[in-house]
Amino acid sequence: MFFAYLVLRPALGPLEPEARAVVWQRVFGHFFPWVWLSVVVLLASGYGMLFLYSGGFAGAGGSIHLMQAIGIVMMLLFAHLYFVPWRRFSGAVEGKHFPEAVKQLNQIRRIVATNLVLGLLTIAVGASGRFW
Repeated sequence: MFFAYLVLRPALGPLEPEARAVVWQRVFGHFFPWVWLSVVVLLASGYGMLFLYSGGFAGAGGSIHLMQAIGIVMMLLFAHLYFVPWRRFSGAVEGKHFPEAVKQLNQIRRIVATNLVLGLLTIAVGASGRFW
């Protein structure tokens, strides 16, 4: 998310909106399968650690519960991004309806920015949780 928002987006800025939309479609088309895989791995490893090392939900501290809550919100945001604006964006690019593609790309950008902030918050909670 950091790369997409803070590196790729500014680098694509000088391109025409049509060209920019096509590049984003290709990037996301390769990136989103990795996000889905990451969701599965994070859920499996997180709940595995929770039950193997913390004794389940009862043995988990507040930081673990907070990370879980933030993570679920992030996953729901990504699922919405994938099934609504991404599908609309991809369809608009395929149909060469670039004003609609730009509109959907802006929605995707806002969701990515929100998830980036939530991800950084989750890292802070995870890194500081043992001090709670």
